[in-house]
Amino acid sequence: MGLSPWLAPDPHAQNLGATLQPPGASAWLGTDHLGRSVVARLGEAARLSLGLAVVSAFFAVSLGTALGLLAAWRGGWVDRLASLLADAVAALPGLLWVLLLAALAPGDKWPLYLGLVLTAWVEFFRYVRPTANGLLASPQVQSSRLLGFGAGYILRRHLAPPMLGALLTLAAYAVANAVLAVAALGFVGVGLRPPAAELGILMTEALPYYEQAPWLLAAPVLLLLGVVLALQALSSEPRARIFDPARENA
Repeated sequence: MGLSPWLAPDPHAQNLGATLQPPGASAWLGTDHLGRSVVARLGEAARLSLGLAVVSAFFAVSLGTALGLLAAWRGGWVDRLASLLADAVAALPGLLWVLLLAALAPGDKWPLYLGLVLTAWVEFFRYVRPTANGLLASPQVQSSRLLGFGAGYILRRHLAPPMLGALLTLAAYAVANAVLAVAALGFVGVGLRPPAAELGILMTEALPYYEQAPWLLAAPVLLLLGVVLALQALSSEPRARIFDPARENA
């Protein structure tokens, strides 16, 4: 599946008789140094990069939200342990964690997934934990507890609605960061490896031919810029406010 099957039969198909062709009717964005369609390679790169980023963001949202809710609900040593773990992970730059894990198995996807999740979950934890603490102390939640409603009801009725909007914007931000991280690792040769079509790899392959075929480098750079700007626009939406008792119905 993905974009590339609609654009070319195979983004990896080589044609050494048609290398470095400029954009035209036969090749909308030209061909690379191996005669491969740049359009097809970009489609495959977008599918791969966004797929990695979205899956990683999903697991980061799940992990950070679950730990944040657990810390707020249980408190005590559970809260302190989860907070200590988050501080320890945040002590190192996110890209460094991804780089260290990706170096364990260059070219494999699992270190990228693990590294991206490890660096992104802290942001969700740090939002969910204090927000959930405020919500759990509200009169509405206390009333629900006195009436005998369980944790599932309190989560659905009182915790999830106020936090959902902010979690979605944070998720868009996490996806944008993951796309940049995957491209950066591919560019320095630590992430995915050729012949995989990935935005960082496409930039690396295009660099030696920058003067002869500048469109090769411009295409992945502009695509990366467009994807990140679109995701950053989503993540810049105002975050959901922390629970306001005046707005919540019992």
